Amino acid sequence: MENKTARESVIYQIYPPSFMDSNNDGWGDLNGIATRIPYLHQLGIDTIWLGPVYDSPMIDNGYDIRDYYKIDPKYGTMEQFESLLEQLHHIDMKLIMDLVINHTSDEHPWFEQSRSSKDNPYRDYYIWRPAKSDGTEPNNWRSFQNESAWTYDEQTDEYYLHLFDRKQPDLNWEHPPLRQEIYKMIRWWLDKGIDGFRLDAINMISKHPDLPDASEDDPHPIGQKYYKNGPRIHEFLQELNRETFAHYPHILTIGEAPSLTMEQVLEYTLPDRKELNMVLAMDMMRLGKDPHDPWRSADWSVSQLKESVAKWYEHVFARGEYGVYLSTHDHPRMIPDVVGHHEHNMTAAKLIATFLHLIPGVPLVYQGEELGLPNTTYDRIEDYRDQGTVHYYEEAVANGQSAEEVLSGIHKRSRDGSRSPMLWDHQHHNFGFSPDEQVEPWIPFPEKRELKGYSVSEQEEQRGSVLSYYRHLIAMRKQFPIMSHGSFTMLLKDHSEVFAFIREWQSQRWLILLNFADIEAEIDWTQEYRVFPTSMVKILGNYPHTAHPPHLEEEQYIEDLQYLRPYEVLIYRM
Repeated sequence: MENKTARESVIYQIYPPSFMDSNNDGWGDLNGIATRIPYLHQLGIDTIWLGPVYDSPMIDNGYDIRDYYKIDPKYGTMEQFESLLEQLHHIDMKLIMDLVINHTSDEHPWFEQSRSSKDNPYRDYYIWRPAKSDGTEPNNWRSFQNESAWTYDEQTDEYYLHLFDRKQPDLNWEHPPLRQEIYKMIRWWLDKGIDGFRLDAINMISKHPDLPDASEDDPHPIGQKYYKNGPRIHEFLQELNRETFAHYPHILTIGEAPSLTMEQVLEYTLPDRKELNMVLAMDMMRLGKDPHDPWRSADWSVSQLKESVAKWYEHVFARGEYGVYLSTHDHPRMIPDVVGHHEHNMTAAKLIATFLHLIPGVPLVYQGEELGLPNTTYDRIEDYRDQGTVHYYEEAVANGQSAEEVLSGIHKRSRDGSRSPMLWDHQHHNFGFSPDEQVEPWIPFPEKRELKGYSVSEQEEQRGSVLSYYRHLIAMRKQFPIMSHGSFTMLLKDHSEVFAFIREWQSQRWLILLNFADIEAEIDWTQEYRVFPTSMVKILGNYPHTAHPPHLEEEQYIEDLQYLRPYEVLIYRM
């Protein structure tokens, strides 16, 4: 896949456990995904990002890989994977796989050999260190589980490093034989015909060689400045590209690389550097989150959104590539952070969709986002499955916080908020997630009363649904290059509720207005010293067509645009 094609894409993330179950075990699988290809095709998706389906103990739902060359039986067989790939390619849909090469499962044969003795050939496939002279861990780094990033292993009397769960030991990229094993595996998958990779935590593969202690005042998790964008990261990625990606010119490689400056984004993505095609713009998903405590929320503002979009456009757009997204399997859905009142959920979902598809960058849609699904919350910790969530709950309660207080934070911040199963058919007890409607999914649905109107079956029959709105936006992106290639000019920079901008491409010029407030927003155009045309034509809005605003294709003047209703979207051709 060439970069130009990538920019025009719309990428859809499938989280396999929660997408579609075909064999009545309550766990999504490959055959289930295959049955929903017509749905994805009708949505207009051209590229699927498939979450990891490799053999795994499922401590982290597949991000702990036990065997890179096998499909986990919970998902199916290699033959079923190959069939899915063939079916997607038959309708010109591409598939990129999620690949984790920063760490493996502790059940991977490499690690089992590595921990067996200090002189084992696989010892240096992982990062081992003795205790400090005082008997404490090799350094004070914390994992993303907010515990020590080191686990002691009695067999060899040393600690191994794990930036994530203790059952996910980090690979040692300083060791050339390890790198060659990784490259061999990647070529094996690309030879199968897959269309690329989303590379998990890719900017963490190079650690500071001294593994020094970090300041206790550093943002969560402590130590990250010594393992994000490390000293050999670009050397490693250029070698990776040279050994693998460069031999498959039409693939797409997307890096999950948090905490990048704009200069670093270009280092990862400029075509002549030969590293990755694009990285994910992750800072928008961090809005509303306390950087020192992942379980606490923080105030956010529309001005922060504006700053983020303008920054990525100014420094990266048209030079390097980047993907924009607002929800994933790792982050709660945006609705609870954006919406103040439940009655505006569907309107706000359309606003989020418009924002995602109209700002510069490649949009990534996370499954269920096209239905406007809200964040899932559970009233009992027993209903949560995410290891980090459970660990935080147990630690916080043990430290004296009330269960209600802890759950309140979990409701807003747990990864499980975005992981409940897809809602296919409202007429079934389990929303059609499994063929047998008596089968309970691996993670519970929310209360059924909270899900009225959110299923695919309901929205298929509903005029003006969020699903139909997404289909329309994605079709527009294919029809109008302005959405993927157009320049970006911010308007109303100081407005506290309205995000307004112009996209321009060749002879086309669009005005986009987004009200992020749950109240009516007033607009004063007198401070915009720009020449607007005498009239404009509305081409899209997220409210039903009434006398105000005008019908589609009806002319309107800029001075008449004085008010926007709660979460209102207006797009005009100028």
